[in-house]
Amino acid sequence: MKKLSARRRHPLAAFVVLLFALAATGGLYAAFAPAKSAQAEDAPSSLAVEEGKKLFLTGCSSCHGLNGQGTSDGPSLVGVGAAAVDFQVMTGRMPMQQQGPQAPGKPAVYTQAQSDQLGAFIASLGPGPAVPREEDYALDGSLQEGGELFRTNCSQCHNFSGEGGALPEGKFAPALTDVDPKHVYEAMLTGPQNMPSFPDTILPPEQKKSIVTYLENTTHEEPNPGGLGLGRIGPVAEGLFVWIFGLGFLIAAAIWIAARTPKARTK
Repeated sequence: MKKLSARRRHPLAAFVVLLFALAATGGLYAAFAPAKSAQAEDAPSSLAVEEGKKLFLTGCSSCHGLNGQGTSDGPSLVGVGAAAVDFQVMTGRMPMQQQGPQAPGKPAVYTQAQSDQLGAFIASLGPGPAVPREEDYALDGSLQEGGELFRTNCSQCHNFSGEGGALPEGKFAPALTDVDPKHVYEAMLTGPQNMPSFPDTILPPEQKKSIVTYLENTTHEEPNPGGLGLGRIGPVAEGLFVWIFGLGFLIAAAIWIAARTPKARTK
């Protein structure tokens, strides 16, 4: 005991304990908060922002301002988020070919990588909805719930079958028959142009997924027998349409032929 007590009182004992404590602290810090890993994760994001800024200054700043603050030719992009950028750019709506009541979809000008860089720069201007992940718009939602939600919230503009419709002042609700599920989800999340936005506080992610699933199964995969669909308003209404206009055409044709036929002379 006396020898052990003497060793504890050795002048180097405190130094050894301090070294052991520092080594243990450094090991724990390296295990749970590695600085090099954090720097490696941040570097691509910063690079994407810089590249996105270059693309923005070249192709977008003339309408949206040098800092995305907006001008008389384009709205502010501060706070719209990367999801809005991905939707507008990858559906070809931006950049616009010319000013008009609405930006129509067209082939995309930028690649997906360039769109991601633009989104990173816009996201750096202010917080906004992020680009959804693949599992967010996976086609495993509820068809029944999706149909009910679509008819309640979307069919007034996009038609019950998602084939689109006219709006006032030269605007229109586009058809949803060939829209990528990712872009449908982003449109609900951001509310592009005339469409209201449905953030997660109003329409939870699972309900958005159900709407995407419903649209994908009804507008893309469901067959439409019988030729002209007439908006899929139903066989009775479509048959009545054909009956009225078809029979009306036959009656009009018969009257026209009768009027053109010379009458037989009687003695």
